Amino acid sequence: MPAASVDPRLLRAFLAVAEELHFTRAATRLYVAQQALSRDIRRLERELGAELFVRTTRQVTLTPDGERLLPYARRVLQAQDELLTAFGQARPLLVDLNSPGLVTGRRVLHRARELAPDQELMARFESGLTHAAVELLAGRLDVSFGRFAGLAPALRTGLDQQPVRYEPMAVVLPEDHPLAPLETVPVKALAGETVYAGAGNPRTPEWTDLAHRLFEGRDIRVAPPVPLAVGEEEFQRIMARAGNPILAVMDFPALPHTVVRPLVDPVPLSPVSLVWRKGLAHPGIHALRRAAVELGAEQGWLSPPEEAWMPDADAHVMGRR
Repeated sequence: MPAASVDPRLLRAFLAVAEELHFTRAATRLYVAQQALSRDIRRLERELGAELFVRTTRQVTLTPDGERLLPYARRVLQAQDELLTAFGQARPLLVDLNSPGLVTGRRVLHRARELAPDQELMARFESGLTHAAVELLAGRLDVSFGRFAGLAPALRTGLDQQPVRYEPMAVVLPEDHPLAPLETVPVKALAGETVYAGAGNPRTPEWTDLAHRLFEGRDIRVAPPVPLAVGEEEFQRIMARAGNPILAVMDFPALPHTVVRPLVDPVPLSPVSLVWRKGLAHPGIHALRRAAVELGAEQGWLSPPEEAWMPDADAHVMGRR
């Protein structure tokens, strides 16, 4: 079959795998089953008469033909998006959910798809708002979620945001940790602990900054950087070796042999905003903003508890001061 008749959907599948170099992450990003994604890649390889990826049990890499296809695939998909826009049809909206395990962005995206079933809203996972903000400003990403006040001012000036949720923070503890039997963990009980909060991760400095602000004056230390993990399984292995408590949010999925406990006295909050590039016009943005408002009202996402803690800068961004 000539390459001119290749389905753009197959090119989007190829691009996701080429950028993630991991079939499971690419399938999650596209909201498809991994088997379906593998079928699409095999179909594309048959249609082009070329092998695009080298697959082993440990890694996925591009072949020379895959490397050659990559810039063409990007140009074809960009041209398709521009064509649809020129004729009044919205291109796919690229929505960063930070991480497959976190639920706020995923729930907003799911509701937005219900509100606008004619729009193509595609999930991405950039693992941090600071990294996503650079991609937003470069036009390689459209929407993200995260702590807007934690971004550098130079990044914030080119972005718009809408408050979505105050996420209660938690601590992930090894199941044999002395604090693990508690139903809730007072913040002061972490005194003397060294807690992992993403230090050294260039994608998530806004989260580490929030941890420093919470721990200041409480004799809680931020754990030094660990090797950057690629994927959840590698993150689990690294955290298991380190053995440190992990600062997280309540929706954080428990790792093997750990427990997630809410932090209290006070209840620290991680403010989450919907963030997009200034001037971006797309019906999917309206659907996401409406979805965030609906869920916020239904779930009480923007009604923090009385004994709550957050930095003044975050309270200002979220409209509380």
